[in-house]
Amino acid sequence: PITSSMSGCGVAQPVQVTHVDGIKLSQPATLDCQTATALHTWVTQAMRPALGRTSHRVVGLRVPAHYVCRTRNHRPGARISEHGKGKAIDISAILLDDGEAITVSDDWSRLSRHSRALRKMHQNACGIFGTTLGPGSDGMHENHFHYDTAQHRGGPYCR
Repeated sequence: PITSSMSGCGVAQPVQVTHVDGIKLSQPATLDCQTATALHTWVTQAMRPALGRTSHRVVGLRVPAHYVCRTRNHRPGARISEHGKGKAIDISAILLDDGEAITVSDDWSRLSRHSRALRKMHQNACGIFGTTLGPGSDGMHENHFHYDTAQHRGGPYCR
């Protein structure tokens, strides 16, 4: 178990994820089981189908954040982030076997040949995850996808 002196942080039964469906994470991600399972579902049912023929070439996911005890958007006095509960992961890039990186920051725009695939995989994350955030959502997620398994009363929160 991961415990913290900060109230609300911690993970009762954490797992450390290094690969998902044969795809290596840029750093081991500490998550709860539900979030690890949702990440696998996203890779197999959203990311790979969105990339089509390119998906067999995916060798890595760039993970800038996973478990870290902090408040939402690092704001003092805010509620604990889902990252602080092991229920969130951020993805900033998809790495291909030829060395190419499909990045949220560079390839989200309509001018990129990968923008349609990024938008589709992000859209299809809605429902797999309780919260799906990306470029245009709130200014804090312009260069990565934020996925978490928080439960919301009105259903998934997707922006």
